[in-house]
Amino acid sequence: MFDLTTLDIVLVVLCAILIGISKTGLPTLGILVVAVMASIFPARESIGIVLPMLITADIVAVTYYRRSVNWKTLFSLLPWVLGGLFSGFILLYFIVSSRPIEIILGVIILIMLALQILRERWGSKWLDAIPQSKWFVGIMGTLAGFTTMVGNAAGPIMAIFLLAIALPKKEFIGTGAWFFLSVNLIKVPMYIGLGLITWETVSFNAWVIPAIFGGTYLGIKFLPLIPQKQFNIIILLLAVFGGFRLLLA
Repeated sequence: MFDLTTLDIVLVVLCAILIGISKTGLPTLGILVVAVMASIFPARESIGIVLPMLITADIVAVTYYRRSVNWKTLFSLLPWVLGGLFSGFILLYFIVSSRPIEIILGVIILIMLALQILRERWGSKWLDAIPQSKWFVGIMGTLAGFTTMVGNAAGPIMAIFLLAIALPKKEFIGTGAWFFLSVNLIKVPMYIGLGLITWETVSFNAWVIPAIFGGTYLGIKFLPLIPQKQFNIIILLLAVFGGFRLLLA
């Protein structure tokens, strides 16, 4: 079993709670979990530890928000996401170091955020047209698949995409929940093949399940209390933090 200090254990439990909240309330909190878990465990191994925790919370989110989902959006992303997942798998197979990947992800997230902020602030016609274009869906779907594969870090990408197409907050959460449950289940055999998920990691995951459930409950209770405008602002700020965190790690 992993050799953890008391502080490490506390941080893991906190991450489990944050995973629950991120899946039912504030999606981009997940990037904080990625950063913290990578500081407790080796970065590459940490993604295999986090994945079953994410799936546990995904199941709760999908169950609760099952009627708040935009299926058209999900199906439009599917082929691009699969391509991104495959690309990420190849990269993980050949590259051991995660630092170059973190830099690429950070740059991508900050560029997407800049476009979203420009669109909301000035609303020029060409920026308004971006979310409706096929190339935008293709790029975002590919990036989402790639980033979730190499680091469970697609939260900011999907948040920016779902904000750009102006989904209400409940539909935002429900659509994101179905997206992540689907791609995370697809990733399981890939992670097993890469040796990132083992019996040891799954046994470790089991004892944090109550904390994950507690987090999902908190997210469900807090989401209705957050006005739509403030919700959008919080998502963007957390995504900015996540982007810089990846660049400066």
